[in-house]
Amino acid sequence: MTREEVFAGMNEVFRDVFDDDEITVNDETTSADIEDWDSLEHINLIVAIEKKFGMKFNMGQVTTMKNVGEMADIILEKIS
Repeated sequence: MTREEVFAGMNEVFRDVFDDDEITVNDETTSADIEDWDSLEHINLIVAIEKKFGMKFNMGQVTTMKNVGEMADIILEKIS
């Protein structure tokens, strides 16, 4: 899977979780960029991403991700 395919999948998940078809994430996107991205929605987002890509983040990964680009890096690492 390419990085572009990962971002396409992540965009689907973000749009579904935040119920906003206008969301397009990139490497630099953070919770500050999406209005409803709070701690509860972060959990929902992580679960939805794990389900979409058929993988699991460990707690260290979840707590240290600083942006969507880092999330994509971890996904690519786990699914390849």
